[in-house]
Formats: sequence, C-alpha cells, structure tokens
Amino acid sequence: MTAQTVPGPRRRVPRAERERQIVDAAVAVFGERGYAEVSMEQVAERVGVTKPVLYTHFGSKEGLLLAAIARARSELLDVVAQAAGAAESPEAMLRGGTLAFFRYLDRRAPAWQLFCSEAGVTDTALEEIRAQQTDFTAALLAAQVPGTEPARLTGWAQVIVGACERLAVWRGQDESVTAEQATEYLMDLVWTGLAGLGHRA
Repeated sequence: MTAQTVPGPRRRVPRAERERQIVDAAVAVFGERGYAEVSMEQVAERVGVTKPVLYTHFGSKEGLLLAAIARARSELLDVVAQAAGAAESPEAMLRGGTLAFFRYLDRRAPAWQLFCSEAGVTDTALEEIRAQQTDFTAALLAAQVPGTEPARLTGWAQVIVGACERLAVWRGQDESVTAEQATEYLMDLVWTGLAGLGHRA
C-alpha cells in the first residue's frame, strides 16, 4: 500500500494581495471584452474565487472599476513624483515627469484605454486624476517661475496636462510615436515659453 498524501491547509491570501489580484483580473477581462459585456462571475473565474468574494471586497462591478482607477491614480503620482524628484533642474523635472507619464501609460495601456472608453462611469474618477496631475505640474512650474500667481500656474498646468492627455490618445492611435518623442514634442513648445518667462523673472 502506498501512503496517501494528505493535503495541507490552504494558504489564506492577505486582503491587500487578494484585492490586487482581483483588480488585475478585472482590468484584463474588461479590456478584452468591454466593461459592459463582463459579469462579476467572469472576473471571479479569472481570479479563481467565488463571486461573493468580489462583492465583499468591492461592492459592485462599478466599485471594482473605480478601484482600478484609484490604483492607477496612486501609481501615476508615484512614478511622476519619483522621476521629477531625481532631476537636477526645473527643465529636467518637467521632462522627466512627462516621460514617466507616457512610460506609465505604456505599461498600463489596457487599463488606460478602458478608463477612457467608459464615459459616464469613469468621468469623475478621471477628472480626479487630471486634478492630481495639474496640482503636481503647477508645483513644478512654480520652481521655474517663482513669484507667479497661483491662478496663472494652474492655467499653465492645465494646458500641459491637457496636451499630455491628447498626446497619449494620439499615441494610442499611432503606436510608432514613442514616449520619448511625445515628451520632446511637448517640451518643444512648453519649455520654450517657460524658459523665456524664467529669464524675465
């Protein structure tokens, strides 16, 4: 007789790790089939859990999508801030932060395309990402043109963030445009003006 192998106890997955797994699976499935066409059961199957587990963690399918956006918002701020923080000049801060933005979107392309395609569901959450990036960019600009009134800094930041977003959309349509090229196109116009203002200041 051969001894039977008794299975050991299943490892309990920590809550944070389980939520990360669920969000990863949701982004993948939503990206493949479209948010409206995906059921919570399909997401659960991809993760390997029961459907009630998804509801326990996120409450609803919309809650799951918004959790994915919230994670992207946090990750985006981290990578842009890290790139800008490593720079040694205001120009390098803006260039590095912009390049980090485009490279992040490259790594998270399915998620970004999903967020942009789900108008109505994601509008508020995406606007929060824009506001976050605008505030961060305005702080970078303040280092280049000290003494500038906050409203003007915010206006410039709105222009830059809007331009980055449109460049991101364009890159989604033309994959031949690299993150480095998109950064250069932005700097060609934006930094010329800011550098002139800096000299006048």
